[in-house]
Amino acid sequence: MKGFQVVEIGALDEWREHHGGFDAARSRDGRRVIDHELTMQYIGLTANALAPGEEAGYWHVHSRVEELYVFLDGRGQMALDDEVVEVGPGTVIRVGQDVARTWRARPDSTGELRWLCVRAGGTELPHLPDDSSRLPEKPMPWVD
Repeated sequence: MKGFQVVEIGALDEWREHHGGFDAARSRDGRRVIDHELTMQYIGLTANALAPGEEAGYWHVHSRVEELYVFLDGRGQMALDDEVVEVGPGTVIRVGQDVARTWRARPDSTGELRWLCVRAGGTELPHLPDDSSRLPEKPMPWVD
């Protein structure tokens, strides 16, 4: 088995067409659990799209998992405990353990709210990667 895998999740405007979730009871249009399609050990990833005015419909909290929300398109709001934050393209929100969260696409958004959610748990990462090494003898593969 190779040490890498590739999956195509489609362009942003195609994300809403996917119906998925962590299990059948939590599946919905516009959710794709990428880590169920790839062999991922330490991180999880979902690709998400909500129509204007649509909301998660639930709050949730993690006791061990840390999440990173990377908003790519549309306008929305994310509620974090007692605070509501406006989100849009370029907004990145880290949510630590024991913080309640929910989200919605603003009703006045001109398009779908699209974002990636990265989940991770386990041991703390070092500030600087300490397990990498450069390979100066390996030639670059590009052919123009």
